[in-house]
Amino acid sequence: MLRCLGVLRCLSLWCRGALLLAVVVGSGAASAQVSGRQTAAAPPTGKTGSQTPGQTPGQPPGQQPHAEGAPQLGIAAVVNDEVISVFDLVSRIRLVMLSSNIPDSPETRQRLAAQVLRSLIDEKLQLQEAKRQSVTASDQELNKALDQIEKQNNMKPGQLNEFLKSRGLDRGQLVDQMTASIVWAKLVKRQAAQSASISDDEIDEALKRVKEHAGEPQSRVAEIFLAVDNPAQDGQVRQVAERLTAQMKQGARFSAIARQFSQSATAAVGGDIGYVRPDQLAPELAKAVATLRPGELSPPIRTGGGYYLLLVLDRRTGGAGTGAQEPIFDIVQVVFPFPAQANEAAKRGALAEAEAVRGQAKDCDAMRKFSKEKASRLSSEGKLSASQIAPEMRKVIETMPIGQVSQPIVQKNGVGVIMVCGKTAGSTGGISRDDVAETILRQRFDTLARRYLRDLRRTAYVDVRA
Repeated sequence: MLRCLGVLRCLSLWCRGALLLAVVVGSGAASAQVSGRQTAAAPPTGKTGSQTPGQTPGQPPGQQPHAEGAPQLGIAAVVNDEVISVFDLVSRIRLVMLSSNIPDSPETRQRLAAQVLRSLIDEKLQLQEAKRQSVTASDQELNKALDQIEKQNNMKPGQLNEFLKSRGLDRGQLVDQMTASIVWAKLVKRQAAQSASISDDEIDEALKRVKEHAGEPQSRVAEIFLAVDNPAQDGQVRQVAERLTAQMKQGARFSAIARQFSQSATAAVGGDIGYVRPDQLAPELAKAVATLRPGELSPPIRTGGGYYLLLVLDRRTGGAGTGAQEPIFDIVQVVFPFPAQANEAAKRGALAEAEAVRGQAKDCDAMRKFSKEKASRLSSEGKLSASQIAPEMRKVIETMPIGQVSQPIVQKNGVGVIMVCGKTAGSTGGISRDDVAETILRQRFDTLARRYLRDLRRTAYVDVRA
């Protein structure tokens, strides 16, 4: 299913860069307390309950009670013998809202607080396990991850630090996320190395099924998975799923939410699992996909392991295994974003900037210059196969001459113009044995990572105070 993503890249979770900013929060399940044995020194004493230490009465979790910029010294949670501060929680909530295009308000912070705190707890558990196993992230690996964020967002070297500073965001939060992702990938890879290898019979059987169903309709689906580790969590996790659904219906990007909160390996690519047939999905998921139109989001779907949110991106008849050539487009996109709660004047201003680019950009080099200098936040460039492009956008791109700027395209988060710099036939759509082996491995890694983190939660002492 995930043929475009190499196994090693699946494990390299620092590739979870959001379109705006890379945020790699691994879990979205809210929990008041994770019970289990105490594995370290007793936690510091302090007030527990629904009110966070340092929080004024009636104030939503995640909202700063002090003057703007003042540090918060309260304890949000204790994980074994380590503390997550209220300041850590507030900083991460701000980072999540920025990367997901979620408007900043006290109500939104309150809704996000529980699921973001759970993510911080999971990160802390991963870092503690890495320390126990003597697994570390080198400076070179961290620098590579941060450099990749800058490249993905068309930033110059060092511009990421300026971006964070200008918005009052804590760089340490991003570094902590990168570190946890890198060491967790290494831990899961180490565990997977102890598993049995994939047999030729498994690959043969999978290829046989692909050929048998080659002509059937396929849906390109993106997923967000929220695990339910025990039945007592069911109601809490469902609430998280419903809140995420509401946020996406209000404009939050599915891919960014998936990168931050999904507990599936596909979080690394914004939840995109590629084109799938109904027989490749669990029955309850296949049934839901059949009822959705492209661009439509499902309600929370309960499965044996937890809750899914599904987004159908596209549909096609047949595809994989047919040997058909799929065109690849080299594209530059310049997007001028709308500010939060943009009025008509702001939208007209973004439209005017897009028109100006359209009038001035004569070639792809000029478009790339505009992308980096005038609209680096949401702009992008690169090569995409036809199936990787949203259907509405694909219709525009397929009819565009090479080197010509498109008419301004109004999107949810801004106004953009596109130039096609080149078009190639691309590789065949057939599936190789390596593709099949990669898919099977990805599924195994996904299952292993979930089980590993679940076991860490069950044996940890976690006292949530926020």
